[in-house]
Amino acid sequence: MTDAPGPQQPADLAEVRDSYDRVADAYVEMGAGDLSPEPWLRAVLSAFAEEVRGRGPVLDVGCGPGTVTAHLAGLGVDVRGVDLSPRMVDHARRLHPGQRFSVASATDLRLGPASLGGVLGWWSLFNLPRDVLPGVLASFAAALVPGGQVVVGTHAGDGDVRRTEAYGGVPVRWTTHLWQPEQLSALLVAAGLEPVVELRFPPAPPVGRPQVLLVARRP
Repeated sequence: MTDAPGPQQPADLAEVRDSYDRVADAYVEMGAGDLSPEPWLRAVLSAFAEEVRGRGPVLDVGCGPGTVTAHLAGLGVDVRGVDLSPRMVDHARRLHPGQRFSVASATDLRLGPASLGGVLGWWSLFNLPRDVLPGVLASFAAALVPGGQVVVGTHAGDGDVRRTEAYGGVPVRWTTHLWQPEQLSALLVAAGLEPVVELRFPPAPPVGRPQVLLVARRP
């Protein structure tokens, strides 16, 4: 990340940040994002680690309490996490004291060109405004070294859905921007990346929509 001034955050991301700050304690207490019951997701992370290890640092964008960041570090990846929510970052630092975490928005990462071996958006980019995501993906692509990879997880669908969820009884409300897999794949290609693999998973709570994981590579 460079020190140059970046663009302002979109206004609706302030609501996302405040919502995740409010729900962070319950989110962690519930064990949300736990990888132990998810062998296929662990397999994807293992393959990703094998591909990017040694290519350069990896950035986990929207790391939450640091579960995936720490998992990748355990696989030998030079990784750090960033999250929009200061409270989530507090938990990540507490739960994984040997790892690196900071507060930052996906829209204002100020990444240096060809500075990363990989980027994760692990079910963390669907709160970005629809007009913002293409630029964020383009910034990821520009930051990758040749052969570096981007992993994006999302909920499949069409349009923008205003949702209310509750984690441990704590209600949060935000807009989820749903993409069909072919739409998201097209955005990755438009950013200058080439598709590697696409995986689809059955609907899972709390969203109740199919989950999609896309991997793309900088040529």
